[in-house]
Amino acid sequence: MHRTHTCGELTIADLGKEVVLSGWVQKSRDLGGMTFIDVRDRYGITQLVFNADDDAELRATARDLGREFVIKVTGTVIERTNKNPKMPTGDIEIKVSKLEVLNAAKLPPFLIEDETDGGDDLRMKYRYLDLRRNPVRNNLVLRHKMAQEIRKYLDSNNFIEVETPYLIKSTPEGARDFVVPSRMNPGEFYALPQSPQTFKQLLMVSGFDRYFQIVKCFRDEDLRADRQPEFTQIDCEMSFIEQEDILNLFEGLTRHMFKTVKGLDIAEFPRMSYDEAMRLYGSDKPDTRFGMQFVDITEIGKGKGFPVFDNADIVIGINAKSSASYTRKQLDELTDFVKRPQIGATGMIYMRHNEDGSLKSSVDKFFNEEELKKWSEAFQTEPGDLILILAGQNKDKVRKQLNELRLEMGNRLGLRDKNKFAPLWVVDFPLLEWDEETERYHAMHHPFTSPKPDDIAKLDTDPGAVRANAYDLVINGTEIGGGSIRIHDRELQSLMFKHLGFSPEEAQKQFGFLMDAFEFGAPPHGGIAFGFDRLVSIFAGLDTIRDVIAFPKNNSGRDVMIDAPSTIDEKQKEELSIKTTV
Repeated sequence: MHRTHTCGELTIADLGKEVVLSGWVQKSRDLGGMTFIDVRDRYGITQLVFNADDDAELRATARDLGREFVIKVTGTVIERTNKNPKMPTGDIEIKVSKLEVLNAAKLPPFLIEDETDGGDDLRMKYRYLDLRRNPVRNNLVLRHKMAQEIRKYLDSNNFIEVETPYLIKSTPEGARDFVVPSRMNPGEFYALPQSPQTFKQLLMVSGFDRYFQIVKCFRDEDLRADRQPEFTQIDCEMSFIEQEDILNLFEGLTRHMFKTVKGLDIAEFPRMSYDEAMRLYGSDKPDTRFGMQFVDITEIGKGKGFPVFDNADIVIGINAKSSASYTRKQLDELTDFVKRPQIGATGMIYMRHNEDGSLKSSVDKFFNEEELKKWSEAFQTEPGDLILILAGQNKDKVRKQLNELRLEMGNRLGLRDKNKFAPLWVVDFPLLEWDEETERYHAMHHPFTSPKPDDIAKLDTDPGAVRANAYDLVINGTEIGGGSIRIHDRELQSLMFKHLGFSPEEAQKQFGFLMDAFEFGAPPHGGIAFGFDRLVSIFAGLDTIRDVIAFPKNNSGRDVMIDAPSTIDEKQKEELSIKTTV
Protein backbone atom coordinates (compact mmCIF):
# COMPACT_ATOMS: atom_id res chain seq x y z
CA MET A 1 0.00 0.00 0.00
CA HIS A 2 1.54 3.29 -1.10
CA ARG A 3 -0.80 5.44 0.99
CA THR A 4 -3.62 5.26 3.48
CA HIS A 5 -4.43 8.96 3.10
CA THR A 6 -3.67 11.81 0.74
CA CYS A 7 -1.48 14.75 1.72
CA GLY A 8 -4.48 17.04 2.04
CA GLU A 9 -6.93 15.23 4.30
CA LEU A 10 -5.44 14.57 7.76
CA THR A 11 -6.74 16.80 10.57
CA ILE A 12 -6.68 17.02 14.37
CA ALA A 13 -9.37 14.33 14.42
CA ASP A 14 -6.74 11.83 13.16
CA LEU A 15 -4.35 12.24 16.12
CA GLY A 16 -2.60 8.99 17.05
CA LYS A 17 -3.31 7.21 13.76
CA GLU A 18 -0.55 5.37 12.00
CA VAL A 19 -0.64 6.47 8.38
CA VAL A 20 1.19 5.96 5.10
CA LEU A 21 1.67 8.96 2.79
CA SER A 22 3.32 9.21 -0.63
CA GLY A 23 4.18 12.29 -2.64
CA TRP A 24 6.80 14.80 -3.74
CA VAL A 25 9.17 16.72 -1.48
CA GLN A 26 8.08 20.36 -1.59
CA LYS A 27 10.71 21.77 0.76
CA SER A 28 12.97 20.80 3.65
CA ARG A 29 13.98 22.74 6.78
CA ASP A 30 16.54 21.92 9.48
CA LEU A 31 15.93 23.30 13.00
CA GLY A 32 18.33 22.11 15.65
CA GLY A 33 18.11 18.36 15.99
CA MET A 34 14.94 18.16 13.88
CA THR A 35 14.23 18.14 10.14
CA PHE A 36 10.86 19.20 8.76
CA ILE A 37 9.79 18.17 5.25
CA ASP A 38 6.65 19.20 3.38
CA VAL A 39 5.34 16.36 1.25
CA ARG A 40 2.91 17.22 -1.55
CA ASP A 41 0.41 15.49 -3.81
CA ARG A 42 -2.46 16.95 -5.86
CA TYR A 43 -4.66 17.10 -2.75
CA GLY A 44 -2.42 19.23 -0.55
CA ILE A 45 0.66 19.35 1.70
CA THR A 46 1.45 17.59 4.98
CA GLN A 47 4.41 18.37 7.21
CA LEU A 48 6.71 15.50 8.22
CA VAL A 49 8.99 15.66 11.26
CA PHE A 50 12.24 13.71 11.79
CA ASN A 51 13.85 13.87 15.24
CA ALA A 52 17.54 12.99 15.70
CA ASP A 53 16.87 11.94 19.32
CA ASP A 54 14.38 9.30 18.15
CA ASP A 55 16.22 8.02 15.08
CA ALA A 56 19.42 9.77 14.05
CA GLU A 57 19.91 7.55 10.98
CA LEU A 58 16.40 8.21 9.68
CA ARG A 59 16.87 11.94 10.20
CA ALA A 60 20.18 11.81 8.30
CA THR A 61 18.43 10.09 5.39
CA ALA A 62 15.72 12.78 5.44
CA ARG A 63 18.33 15.55 5.26
CA ASP A 64 19.58 14.11 1.95
CA LEU A 65 16.17 14.43 0.29
CA GLY A 66 16.03 17.00 -2.51
CA ARG A 67 13.12 18.94 -4.00
CA GLU A 68 10.72 16.79 -6.02
CA PHE A 69 12.06 13.45 -4.66
CA VAL A 70 9.18 10.97 -4.65
CA ILE A 71 8.91 9.43 -1.19
CA LYS A 72 6.74 7.13 0.88
CA VAL A 73 6.58 7.54 4.65
CA THR A 74 4.98 5.68 7.53
CA GLY A 75 4.36 7.50 10.76
CA THR A 76 2.01 8.70 13.47
CA VAL A 77 -0.24 11.78 13.35
CA ILE A 78 0.73 14.21 16.11
CA GLU A 79 -0.33 17.74 16.99
CA ARG A 80 1.83 20.58 15.72
CA THR A 81 3.21 23.04 18.21
CA ASN A 82 3.41 25.83 15.60
CA LYS A 83 0.11 25.47 13.80
CA ASN A 84 -0.51 26.87 10.31
CA PRO A 85 -4.12 28.07 9.93
CA LYS A 86 -3.58 28.66 6.19
CA MET A 87 -3.25 24.91 5.53
CA PRO A 88 -6.07 22.36 5.85
CA THR A 89 -3.48 20.04 7.47
CA GLY A 90 -1.91 22.85 9.49
CA ASP A 91 -2.91 21.50 12.90
CA ILE A 92 -0.98 18.23 12.55
CA GLU A 93 2.28 16.70 11.38
CA ILE A 94 3.55 13.18 10.85
CA LYS A 95 6.21 11.81 13.19
CA VAL A 96 7.97 9.55 10.70
CA SER A 97 9.07 6.04 11.64
CA LYS A 98 9.88 4.76 8.15
CA LEU A 99 11.05 6.50 4.98
CA GLU A 100 11.39 5.06 1.48
CA VAL A 101 12.68 6.95 -1.55
CA LEU A 102 10.54 5.81 -4.46
CA ASN A 103 12.40 7.94 -6.98
CA ALA A 104 15.18 10.48 -6.68
CA ALA A 105 14.87 13.68 -8.73
CA LYS A 106 17.20 16.08 -10.45
CA LEU A 107 16.96 19.69 -9.34
CA PRO A 108 14.01 21.12 -11.30
CA PRO A 109 14.84 23.89 -13.83
CA PHE A 110 12.38 26.22 -12.06
CA LEU A 111 10.64 26.41 -8.69
CA ILE A 112 7.56 24.22 -8.34
CA GLU A 113 5.74 26.95 -6.45
CA ASP A 114 2.60 29.05 -6.98
CA GLU A 115 4.91 31.94 -7.85
CA THR A 116 7.66 30.41 -9.97
CA ASP A 117 10.89 31.77 -11.39
CA GLY A 118 10.35 29.93 -14.69
CA GLY A 119 9.62 31.87 -17.88
CA ASP A 120 7.01 30.79 -20.42
CA ASP A 121 9.41 28.99 -22.75
CA LEU A 122 11.06 27.04 -19.93
CA ARG A 123 7.74 26.04 -18.39
CA MET A 124 6.42 24.94 -21.80
CA LYS A 125 9.50 22.75 -22.35
CA TYR A 126 8.99 21.10 -18.96
CA ARG A 127 5.21 21.25 -18.99
CA TYR A 128 4.93 18.05 -16.91
CA LEU A 129 6.70 19.95 -14.11
CA ASP A 130 4.64 23.10 -14.64
CA LEU A 131 1.49 20.99 -14.20
CA ARG A 132 2.62 20.19 -10.63
CA ARG A 133 2.10 23.85 -9.72
CA ASN A 134 -1.18 24.65 -7.97
CA PRO A 135 -2.36 27.47 -10.29
CA VAL A 136 -1.96 25.36 -13.43
CA ARG A 137 -3.42 22.24 -11.88
CA ASN A 138 -6.35 24.24 -10.47
CA ASN A 139 -7.11 25.50 -13.98
CA LEU A 140 -7.42 21.91 -15.21
CA VAL A 141 -9.56 20.96 -12.21
CA LEU A 142 -11.81 23.92 -13.08
CA ARG A 143 -11.93 22.71 -16.69
CA HIS A 144 -12.99 19.25 -15.51
CA LYS A 145 -15.75 20.64 -13.28
CA MET A 146 -17.08 22.82 -16.08
CA ALA A 147 -17.14 19.90 -18.53
CA GLN A 148 -19.13 17.84 -16.02
CA GLU A 149 -21.66 20.62 -15.46
CA ILE A 150 -22.06 21.15 -19.21
CA ARG A 151 -22.82 17.47 -19.71
CA LYS A 152 -25.30 17.49 -16.82
CA TYR A 153 -27.16 20.51 -18.18
CA LEU A 154 -27.35 19.28 -21.76
CA ASP A 155 -28.31 15.75 -20.73
CA SER A 156 -31.13 17.18 -18.60
CA ASN A 157 -32.36 18.98 -21.75
CA ASN A 158 -32.46 15.77 -23.85
CA PHE A 159 -29.21 16.28 -25.75
CA ILE A 160 -27.37 13.18 -26.96
CA GLU A 161 -23.55 13.15 -27.06
CA VAL A 162 -22.39 11.80 -30.44
CA GLU A 163 -18.81 11.55 -31.67
CA THR A 164 -18.06 12.65 -35.22
CA PRO A 165 -15.01 11.77 -37.38
CA TYR A 166 -11.60 13.44 -37.16
CA LEU A 167 -10.54 12.31 -40.65
CA ILE A 168 -12.80 14.21 -43.02
CA LYS A 169 -12.80 16.04 -46.37
CA SER A 170 -10.93 19.30 -46.92
CA THR A 171 -13.12 22.29 -47.78
CA PRO A 172 -11.94 25.67 -49.13
CA GLU A 173 -13.92 27.95 -46.81
CA GLY A 174 -12.69 29.37 -43.50
CA ALA A 175 -9.17 28.93 -42.13
CA ARG A 176 -6.59 26.59 -43.64
CA ASP A 177 -7.05 22.90 -42.94
CA PHE A 178 -4.53 20.56 -41.40
CA VAL A 179 -4.26 17.74 -43.93
CA VAL A 180 -3.36 14.07 -43.43
CA PRO A 181 -2.04 11.91 -46.31
CA SER A 182 -3.78 8.58 -46.90
CA ARG A 183 -1.42 5.64 -47.39
CA MET A 184 -4.20 3.44 -48.77
CA ASN A 185 -5.33 6.13 -51.21
CA PRO A 186 -2.10 7.49 -52.76
CA GLY A 187 -2.18 11.19 -53.63
CA GLU A 188 -5.33 11.81 -51.58
CA PHE A 189 -5.66 13.54 -48.24
CA TYR A 190 -7.97 13.73 -45.27
CA ALA A 191 -8.43 17.02 -43.40
CA LEU A 192 -8.78 17.48 -39.65
CA PRO A 193 -12.11 19.18 -38.88
CA GLN A 194 -12.26 22.91 -38.22
CA SER A 195 -15.62 22.04 -36.66
CA PRO A 196 -18.08 19.15 -36.98
CA GLN A 197 -20.44 21.49 -38.89
CA THR A 198 -21.69 19.26 -41.70
CA PHE A 199 -21.83 16.15 -39.51
CA LYS A 200 -24.02 17.77 -36.89
CA GLN A 201 -26.36 18.95 -39.63
CA LEU A 202 -26.49 15.42 -40.99
CA LEU A 203 -27.37 14.20 -37.49
CA MET A 204 -30.37 16.54 -37.60
CA VAL A 205 -31.36 15.03 -40.97
CA SER A 206 -30.99 11.66 -39.23
CA GLY A 207 -33.61 12.67 -36.66
CA PHE A 208 -31.38 12.94 -33.59
CA ASP A 209 -33.13 16.22 -32.70
CA ARG A 210 -30.62 17.40 -30.06
CA TYR A 211 -26.90 16.68 -30.37
CA PHE A 212 -23.82 17.83 -28.48
CA GLN A 213 -20.15 17.04 -28.30
CA ILE A 214 -17.18 18.43 -26.38
CA VAL A 215 -14.88 18.05 -29.33
CA LYS A 216 -11.37 18.82 -30.58
CA CYS A 217 -11.17 21.11 -33.63
CA PHE A 218 -8.18 22.09 -35.75
CA ARG A 219 -7.28 25.25 -37.68
CA ASP A 220 -3.98 25.99 -39.39
CA GLU A 221 -3.94 29.74 -38.74
CA ASP A 222 -1.59 32.33 -37.32
CA LEU A 223 -1.70 32.22 -33.54
CA ARG A 224 -2.48 34.83 -30.89
CA ALA A 225 -2.81 34.62 -27.12
CA ASP A 226 -6.37 33.31 -27.40
CA ARG A 227 -5.72 30.81 -30.20
CA GLN A 228 -4.24 27.34 -30.51
CA PRO A 229 -3.95 25.10 -33.59
CA GLU A 230 -6.07 22.53 -31.75
CA PHE A 231 -8.84 23.70 -29.48
CA THR A 232 -12.04 22.41 -27.89
CA GLN A 233 -15.63 23.31 -28.72
CA ILE A 234 -18.90 22.66 -26.97
CA ASP A 235 -20.69 21.81 -30.20
CA CYS A 236 -24.50 21.70 -30.24
CA GLU A 237 -27.33 21.38 -32.77
CA MET A 238 -31.13 21.29 -32.44
CA SER A 239 -34.06 20.53 -34.76
CA PHE A 240 -37.51 22.14 -35.00
CA ILE A 241 -36.36 25.35 -33.32
CA GLU A 242 -36.01 29.05 -34.04
CA GLN A 243 -33.32 31.49 -32.99
CA GLU A 244 -35.13 32.39 -29.78
CA ASP A 245 -35.13 28.76 -28.62
CA ILE A 246 -31.35 28.51 -28.99
CA LEU A 247 -30.63 31.82 -27.28
CA ASN A 248 -32.81 30.93 -24.30
CA LEU A 249 -31.43 27.41 -23.87
CA PHE A 250 -27.76 28.35 -24.13
CA GLU A 251 -28.16 31.47 -22.05
CA GLY A 252 -29.55 28.99 -19.54
CA LEU A 253 -26.42 26.83 -19.90
CA THR A 254 -24.13 29.83 -19.32
CA ARG A 255 -26.07 31.02 -16.28
CA HIS A 256 -26.05 27.43 -14.95
CA MET A 257 -22.24 27.43 -15.26
CA PHE A 258 -21.87 30.74 -13.43
CA LYS A 259 -24.13 29.49 -10.64
CA THR A 260 -22.72 25.98 -10.15
CA VAL A 261 -19.04 26.71 -10.80
CA LYS A 262 -18.59 30.28 -9.51
CA GLY A 263 -21.63 30.69 -7.26
CA LEU A 264 -22.83 33.75 -9.18
CA ASP A 265 -26.37 34.67 -10.16
CA ILE A 266 -26.15 36.41 -13.53
CA ALA A 267 -29.11 38.49 -14.73
CA GLU A 268 -30.78 38.03 -18.10
CA PHE A 269 -28.33 38.68 -20.94
CA PRO A 270 -28.90 41.90 -22.92
CA ARG A 271 -29.05 41.74 -26.71
CA MET A 272 -27.50 44.06 -29.25
CA SER A 273 -27.58 44.10 -33.04
CA TYR A 274 -24.33 43.85 -34.98
CA ASP A 275 -24.91 47.33 -36.43
CA GLU A 276 -25.42 48.82 -32.96
CA ALA A 277 -22.32 47.07 -31.59
CA MET A 278 -20.18 48.47 -34.42
CA ARG A 279 -21.69 51.96 -34.07
CA LEU A 280 -21.29 52.22 -30.29
CA TYR A 281 -18.16 50.12 -29.71
CA GLY A 282 -16.46 49.49 -33.07
CA SER A 283 -16.45 45.77 -32.32
CA ASP A 284 -18.79 42.81 -32.79
CA LYS A 285 -17.63 41.58 -29.38
CA PRO A 286 -17.85 44.68 -27.18
CA ASP A 287 -16.67 44.70 -23.58
CA THR A 288 -19.71 46.08 -21.75
CA ARG A 289 -18.23 45.97 -18.26
CA PHE A 290 -17.82 49.72 -18.68
CA GLY A 291 -19.45 52.50 -20.71
CA MET A 292 -17.34 54.86 -22.82
CA GLN A 293 -19.62 54.41 -25.86
CA PHE A 294 -18.66 56.13 -29.10
CA VAL A 295 -20.01 59.61 -29.84
CA ASP A 296 -20.16 60.81 -33.45
CA ILE A 297 -19.35 64.52 -33.88
CA THR A 298 -18.78 64.44 -37.64
CA GLU A 299 -21.36 67.15 -38.30
CA ILE A 300 -20.33 69.56 -35.55
CA GLY A 301 -16.62 68.96 -36.17
CA LYS A 302 -16.54 69.85 -39.85
CA GLY A 303 -16.43 73.25 -41.49
CA LYS A 304 -14.13 74.97 -39.02
CA GLY A 305 -11.00 74.90 -41.18
CA PHE A 306 -9.39 71.90 -39.46
CA PRO A 307 -8.30 69.65 -42.38
CA VAL A 308 -8.21 66.42 -40.33
CA PHE A 309 -11.95 66.77 -39.63
CA ASP A 310 -12.94 68.48 -42.87
CA ASN A 311 -11.44 65.69 -45.01
CA ALA A 312 -12.82 62.88 -42.84
CA ASP A 313 -15.94 60.81 -43.45
CA ILE A 314 -16.24 60.11 -39.72
CA VAL A 315 -15.17 61.92 -36.54
CA ILE A 316 -15.85 59.93 -33.38
CA GLY A 317 -14.60 59.82 -29.82
CA ILE A 318 -15.01 58.58 -26.26
CA ASN A 319 -15.42 60.27 -22.90
CA ALA A 320 -12.79 58.96 -20.48
CA LYS A 321 -14.43 59.94 -17.20
CA SER A 322 -12.27 61.63 -14.55
CA SER A 323 -9.17 61.63 -16.78
CA ALA A 324 -8.71 65.36 -17.45
CA SER A 325 -5.66 65.25 -15.17
CA TYR A 326 -3.78 63.20 -17.76
CA THR A 327 -0.38 64.79 -18.39
CA ARG A 328 0.97 65.70 -21.79
CA LYS A 329 3.31 62.71 -21.51
CA GLN A 330 0.35 60.36 -20.91
CA LEU A 331 -1.55 61.85 -23.83
CA ASP A 332 1.51 61.45 -26.06
CA GLU A 333 1.66 57.78 -24.97
CA LEU A 334 -1.96 57.33 -26.06
CA THR A 335 -1.23 59.00 -29.39
CA ASP A 336 1.73 56.66 -29.92
CA PHE A 337 -0.53 53.76 -28.97
CA VAL A 338 -3.11 54.48 -31.70
CA LYS A 339 -0.34 55.13 -34.25
CA ARG A 340 1.13 51.65 -33.77
CA PRO A 341 1.09 49.71 -37.09
CA GLN A 342 -1.37 47.11 -35.79
CA ILE A 343 -3.87 49.90 -35.02
CA GLY A 344 -2.99 52.32 -37.79
CA ALA A 345 -4.42 55.69 -36.76
CA THR A 346 -2.61 58.81 -37.96
CA GLY A 347 -3.13 60.76 -34.74
CA MET A 348 -5.47 61.62 -31.86
CA ILE A 349 -7.32 64.79 -30.81
CA TYR A 350 -8.22 65.47 -27.18
CA MET A 351 -10.24 67.91 -25.11
CA ARG A 352 -10.06 68.41 -21.35
CA HIS A 353 -13.10 69.49 -19.33
CA ASN A 354 -11.11 71.04 -16.49
CA GLU A 355 -12.22 71.05 -12.86
CA ASP A 356 -12.83 74.82 -13.07
CA GLY A 357 -15.29 74.23 -15.92
CA SER A 358 -13.02 75.51 -18.70
CA LEU A 359 -12.53 73.52 -21.91
CA LYS A 360 -9.07 73.01 -23.40
CA SER A 361 -8.34 71.05 -26.59
CA SER A 362 -5.32 70.13 -28.67
CA VAL A 363 -6.91 72.01 -31.59
CA ASP A 364 -7.81 75.32 -29.91
CA LYS A 365 -6.42 77.08 -33.00
CA PHE A 366 -9.45 75.89 -34.97
CA PHE A 367 -12.21 75.59 -32.33
CA ASN A 368 -13.26 78.33 -29.93
CA GLU A 369 -14.87 77.91 -26.49
CA GLU A 370 -18.40 78.02 -27.93
CA GLU A 371 -17.64 75.24 -30.41
CA LEU A 372 -15.95 73.13 -27.74
CA LYS A 373 -19.12 73.45 -25.64
CA LYS A 374 -20.94 71.61 -28.43
CA TRP A 375 -18.40 68.79 -28.08
CA SER A 376 -18.97 68.80 -24.33
CA GLU A 377 -22.74 68.57 -24.78
CA ALA A 378 -22.43 65.73 -27.31
CA PHE A 379 -20.17 63.73 -24.99
CA GLN A 380 -22.09 64.77 -21.84
CA THR A 381 -18.85 65.71 -20.12
CA GLU A 382 -18.48 66.88 -16.55
CA PRO A 383 -15.57 68.71 -14.91
CA GLY A 384 -12.64 66.28 -14.76
CA ASP A 385 -13.52 64.39 -17.97
CA LEU A 386 -11.28 63.84 -21.00
CA ILE A 387 -12.49 63.44 -24.61
CA LEU A 388 -10.36 61.40 -27.02
CA ILE A 389 -11.19 61.69 -30.75
CA LEU A 390 -10.15 59.88 -33.94
CA ALA A 391 -11.05 60.76 -37.52
CA GLY A 392 -10.63 59.25 -40.96
CA GLN A 393 -12.19 58.35 -44.28
CA ASN A 394 -12.75 54.62 -43.75
CA LYS A 395 -15.57 54.45 -41.19
CA ASP A 396 -15.09 50.79 -40.26
CA LYS A 397 -11.35 51.24 -39.86
CA VAL A 398 -11.71 54.32 -37.62
CA ARG A 399 -14.27 52.55 -35.44
CA LYS A 400 -11.93 49.60 -34.98
CA GLN A 401 -9.09 51.98 -34.08
CA LEU A 402 -11.26 53.72 -31.50
CA ASN A 403 -12.28 50.33 -30.10
CA GLU A 404 -8.60 49.60 -29.37
CA LEU A 405 -8.22 52.99 -27.70
CA ARG A 406 -11.37 52.42 -25.64
CA LEU A 407 -10.08 49.05 -24.39
CA GLU A 408 -6.69 50.59 -23.57
CA MET A 409 -8.40 53.31 -21.52
CA GLY A 410 -10.52 50.64 -19.84
CA ASN A 411 -7.31 48.90 -18.78
CA ARG A 412 -5.63 52.11 -17.61
CA LEU A 413 -8.66 53.17 -15.57
CA GLY A 414 -9.11 49.72 -13.99
CA LEU A 415 -12.55 49.22 -15.57
CA ARG A 416 -11.91 45.69 -16.91
CA ASP A 417 -12.31 43.82 -13.64
CA LYS A 418 -11.78 40.07 -14.15
CA ASN A 419 -14.17 39.35 -11.28
CA LYS A 420 -17.00 41.17 -13.02
CA PHE A 421 -18.88 39.45 -15.85
CA ALA A 422 -20.89 41.16 -18.60
CA PRO A 423 -22.48 38.63 -20.99
CA LEU A 424 -24.13 39.89 -24.17
CA TRP A 425 -25.85 38.40 -27.21
CA VAL A 426 -24.88 40.06 -30.51
CA VAL A 427 -27.47 39.30 -33.21
CA ASP A 428 -28.40 40.18 -36.80
CA PHE A 429 -24.94 39.78 -38.31
CA PRO A 430 -24.43 40.40 -42.02
CA LEU A 431 -24.67 37.15 -43.96
CA LEU A 432 -21.76 38.04 -46.27
CA GLU A 433 -18.66 40.22 -46.11
CA TRP A 434 -16.69 41.56 -49.06
CA ASP A 435 -13.07 40.51 -49.38
CA GLU A 436 -10.97 43.12 -51.20
CA GLU A 437 -8.16 40.65 -51.87
CA THR A 438 -10.25 38.00 -53.63
CA GLU A 439 -12.87 40.53 -54.83
CA ARG A 440 -15.80 38.39 -53.83
CA TYR A 441 -18.13 37.83 -50.92
CA HIS A 442 -17.31 35.37 -48.14
CA ALA A 443 -19.65 33.96 -45.52
CA MET A 444 -19.22 35.93 -42.31
CA HIS A 445 -19.92 32.79 -40.27
CA HIS A 446 -20.00 29.83 -42.68
CA PRO A 447 -21.81 28.94 -45.94
CA PHE A 448 -24.56 26.97 -44.17
CA THR A 449 -25.95 29.98 -42.30
CA SER A 450 -29.52 30.90 -43.20
CA PRO A 451 -30.35 34.45 -44.32
CA LYS A 452 -33.24 36.26 -42.67
CA PRO A 453 -36.34 35.23 -44.69
CA ASP A 454 -37.18 38.89 -45.39
CA ASP A 455 -33.72 39.44 -46.91
CA ILE A 456 -33.45 36.47 -49.27
CA ALA A 457 -34.54 38.56 -52.28
CA LYS A 458 -31.59 40.93 -51.64
CA LEU A 459 -29.10 38.14 -52.40
CA ASP A 460 -29.41 39.02 -56.08
CA THR A 461 -29.70 42.80 -55.72
CA ASP A 462 -27.71 43.83 -52.61
CA PRO A 463 -25.80 40.86 -51.11
CA GLY A 464 -23.97 43.02 -48.55
CA ALA A 465 -27.26 44.12 -46.97
CA VAL A 466 -28.52 40.59 -46.30
CA ARG A 467 -28.78 39.80 -42.59
CA ALA A 468 -28.05 36.35 -41.21
CA ASN A 469 -29.96 34.28 -38.70
CA ALA A 470 -26.73 34.32 -36.71
CA TYR A 471 -25.77 35.17 -33.13
CA ASP A 472 -22.68 35.35 -30.92
CA LEU A 473 -22.35 35.11 -27.15
CA VAL A 474 -19.83 37.64 -25.85
CA ILE A 475 -18.49 37.83 -22.28
CA ASN A 476 -16.18 40.68 -21.22
CA GLY A 477 -15.22 41.51 -24.80
CA THR A 478 -14.41 37.92 -25.75
CA GLU A 479 -16.45 35.89 -28.21
CA ILE A 480 -17.37 32.77 -26.25
CA GLY A 481 -19.70 31.15 -28.75
CA GLY A 482 -21.45 31.62 -32.02
CA GLY A 483 -24.04 29.91 -34.14
CA SER A 484 -26.91 30.27 -36.55
CA ILE A 485 -30.10 28.87 -37.92
CA ARG A 486 -28.97 26.68 -40.82
CA ILE A 487 -30.14 26.38 -44.39
CA HIS A 488 -32.11 23.13 -44.65
CA ASP A 489 -33.20 22.92 -48.29
CA ARG A 490 -31.13 22.28 -51.41
CA GLU A 491 -32.39 25.21 -53.47
CA LEU A 492 -31.43 27.88 -50.93
CA GLN A 493 -28.10 26.18 -50.16
CA SER A 494 -27.28 26.11 -53.89
CA LEU A 495 -28.13 29.82 -54.13
CA MET A 496 -25.83 30.53 -51.20
CA PHE A 497 -22.95 28.66 -52.82
CA LYS A 498 -23.55 30.61 -56.04
CA HIS A 499 -23.18 33.95 -54.23
CA LEU A 500 -19.99 32.69 -52.57
CA GLY A 501 -18.48 32.12 -56.01
CA PHE A 502 -18.89 28.33 -56.27
CA SER A 503 -19.81 26.87 -59.63
CA PRO A 504 -22.57 24.20 -59.46
CA GLU A 505 -19.87 21.59 -60.13
CA GLU A 506 -17.61 22.88 -57.32
CA ALA A 507 -20.51 23.01 -54.88
CA GLN A 508 -21.51 19.44 -55.74
CA LYS A 509 -17.95 18.19 -55.41
CA GLN A 510 -17.37 19.82 -52.03
CA PHE A 511 -20.79 19.64 -50.40
CA GLY A 512 -22.93 17.40 -52.58
CA PHE A 513 -23.35 14.88 -49.76
CA LEU A 514 -25.05 17.54 -47.62
CA MET A 515 -27.28 18.95 -50.36
CA ASP A 516 -28.27 15.40 -51.35
CA ALA A 517 -29.24 14.74 -47.72
CA PHE A 518 -31.51 17.82 -47.73
CA GLU A 519 -33.65 16.09 -50.40
CA PHE A 520 -34.59 13.33 -47.96
CA GLY A 521 -36.58 15.44 -45.53
CA ALA A 522 -34.31 17.78 -43.57
CA PRO A 523 -35.94 19.47 -40.56
CA PRO A 524 -35.46 23.16 -39.75
CA HIS A 525 -32.42 23.23 -37.49
CA GLY A 526 -29.74 25.41 -35.95
CA GLY A 527 -27.05 25.36 -33.37
CA ILE A 528 -24.18 26.98 -31.56
CA ALA A 529 -20.59 26.21 -30.65
CA PHE A 530 -18.88 27.55 -27.54
CA GLY A 531 -15.12 27.91 -27.33
CA PHE A 532 -14.61 25.72 -24.28
CA ASP A 533 -11.00 26.81 -23.73
CA ARG A 534 -12.02 30.47 -23.81
CA LEU A 535 -14.94 29.90 -21.47
CA VAL A 536 -12.65 28.20 -18.94
CA SER A 537 -10.08 30.99 -19.22
CA ILE A 538 -12.79 33.61 -18.55
CA PHE A 539 -13.90 31.69 -15.45
CA ALA A 540 -10.27 31.35 -14.35
CA GLY A 541 -9.57 35.07 -14.86
CA LEU A 542 -6.85 34.45 -17.45
CA ASP A 543 -5.97 36.39 -20.60
CA THR A 544 -4.71 33.33 -22.49
CA ILE A 545 -6.22 29.92 -23.14
CA ARG A 546 -2.80 28.27 -22.92
CA ASP A 547 -2.93 27.73 -19.16
CA VAL A 548 -6.28 25.93 -19.29
CA ILE A 549 -4.91 23.34 -21.75
CA ALA A 550 -2.80 20.49 -20.40
CA PHE A 551 -0.25 20.40 -23.21
CA PRO A 552 -0.54 23.57 -25.35
CA LYS A 553 1.50 24.72 -28.34
CA ASN A 554 3.56 27.92 -28.39
CA ASN A 555 2.90 30.93 -30.62
CA SER A 556 4.63 29.19 -33.52
CA GLY A 557 2.35 26.17 -33.21
CA ARG A 558 5.16 24.03 -31.77
CA ASP A 559 5.08 21.63 -28.87
CA VAL A 560 8.53 22.40 -27.47
CA MET A 561 8.22 19.59 -24.91
CA ILE A 562 8.06 16.75 -27.45
CA ASP A 563 9.58 18.80 -30.31
CA ALA A 564 6.65 18.63 -32.73
CA PRO A 565 6.07 19.09 -35.59
CA SER A 566 9.10 17.17 -36.79
CA THR A 567 10.39 15.62 -40.00
CA ILE A 568 9.56 12.04 -40.99
CA ASP A 569 11.95 9.61 -42.61
CA GLU A 570 12.10 8.93 -46.33
CA LYS A 571 10.53 5.48 -46.00
CA GLN A 572 7.40 6.98 -44.45
CA LYS A 573 7.22 9.57 -47.20
CA GLU A 574 7.51 6.85 -49.81
CA GLU A 575 4.70 4.84 -48.19
CA LEU A 576 2.52 7.98 -48.19
CA SER A 577 3.40 8.86 -51.80
CA ILE A 578 4.53 12.35 -50.87
CA LYS A 579 7.63 14.46 -51.49
CA THR A 580 8.69 17.59 -49.66
CA THR A 581 10.48 20.64 -51.05
CA VAL A 582 11.55 23.05 -48.31
